[in-house]
Amino acid sequence: MDGCVFCHAFEHADGIQNLVVNRGEHVFAILNRYPYTTGHIMVVPAAHVPSIEMLDEVTRAEMMEMVTHCMQVLRKVYRPQAFNLGANIGTAAGAGIADHVHFHVVPRWAGDTNFMGTVSGTRVLPEDLADTYERMRKAW
Repeated sequence: MDGCVFCHAFEHADGIQNLVVNRGEHVFAILNRYPYTTGHIMVVPAAHVPSIEMLDEVTRAEMMEMVTHCMQVLRKVYRPQAFNLGANIGTAAGAGIADHVHFHVVPRWAGDTNFMGTVSGTRVLPEDLADTYERMRKAW
């Protein structure tokens, strides 16, 4: 696919094809296609900018409210014990999509890492991404 994956997802109707779970006025919540854990979701502004300081105050505030709502939905659906929240701004910081800033909301459980990741770099997820999408949409 050419272009930005987030812009592409934003331009199409919500569904399992684009993994957009919910839209606000300036931001949207989208499941990570390559999740670290089940329920890994991202909050993305509609504006295609590489860093949060380039967003207006209204969009930044809406992003944080959407992050909070993602946590509430994940608590309801998956009952995680903790969360990792964050944005990798710039390729040097580890951003896989450096041109379009986004926040990760990653639910965590004690012992959710195992030998598969350590030994072979493989992640094991107990739920299909389509099932995660349906559960998150229903709970939204």
